[in-house]
Amino acid sequence: MFKRVLVATFLLLSFSIPHLFATDATDQEEDNEKMALFKKTEALTQIPWYYLAAINQYEKNIEKESDPKVRIKIKFTEDRWFGISNPSKDTNASLISLFEGIGKDGNGDNQADPLNDEDVIYSMASLLAKEGNTKQDIKIALWNYYQRALTVQSIMQIANVYKTFETISLNDSDFPIPLQYNYSYRNTWGDARGFGGRRIHEGTDIFANYGTPVKATRYGVIEIMGWNKFGGWRVGIRDIYNNYHYYAHLNGFQEDLKVGDVVKPGDVIASVGATGYGPPGTSGKFPPHLHYGMYKDNGYSEWSFDPYPYLSRWEREAKK
Repeated sequence: MFKRVLVATFLLLSFSIPHLFATDATDQEEDNEKMALFKKTEALTQIPWYYLAAINQYEKNIEKESDPKVRIKIKFTEDRWFGISNPSKDTNASLISLFEGIGKDGNGDNQADPLNDEDVIYSMASLLAKEGNTKQDIKIALWNYYQRALTVQSIMQIANVYKTFETISLNDSDFPIPLQYNYSYRNTWGDARGFGGRRIHEGTDIFANYGTPVKATRYGVIEIMGWNKFGGWRVGIRDIYNNYHYYAHLNGFQEDLKVGDVVKPGDVIASVGATGYGPPGTSGKFPPHLHYGMYKDNGYSEWSFDPYPYLSRWEREAKK
């Protein structure tokens, strides 16, 4: 975790993290409309709907300014859409094809409009379909388009979550410690830490007894499990909003849990311990607690941000 890109707190102002709280206002009707569009495009191109939905969600996650009126967030550069040598921005689909642009007519009006949802989704699906429609084909196509391994991985993981639950309406959350257990926490993000050199504390410590269950807070995929010298036994989960959730100092993992598993809020993934600050097996150098960290990926880099406000909200919601 400590090789991840760290950025000062003020940079969070430049890259908002709205999706952690804004999901309460998700419009079910809008989700239904998007699902209908994804499935229509699947029928036309044989590209599974959940890949198209995942690409759209990823693009939504990394946009700097959100326009709530725009349902489909996928954006193409003008050169890609119209063709690099196209002297005009004419949306005539045949003209765009002549100049080898990727813009396609998705609604049968002979126009390839980069502002039309059906045209945009159909164009992305057509781009993927050039490689094929298997999982490996999709990964290759995504790499060719984005040229970034973490982006490809994130989209594939989002698609896996959507496929598992057969919906894009996944807005629930949960507090990582069951409320009936004894626990306490305060805001410790940014505090100084000394083990392994001077560094800041990239998370919130939730103190609880050994063996207290630890739960997933959001829908996501297990991205990493195992030992590191700072966090001891730890689990990393990437959610559908490009946020990486880091659970550390664990006593042990839930039986049969493995990398690649899809989880939902409330799933027990581990238990509280006091491991870390040394080689595998080191324990007891501090009181038992869960270190909970959150990291944001904006499509270019990844950085730590303060999880305390989100934990406080999730706790309040869990108490209702």
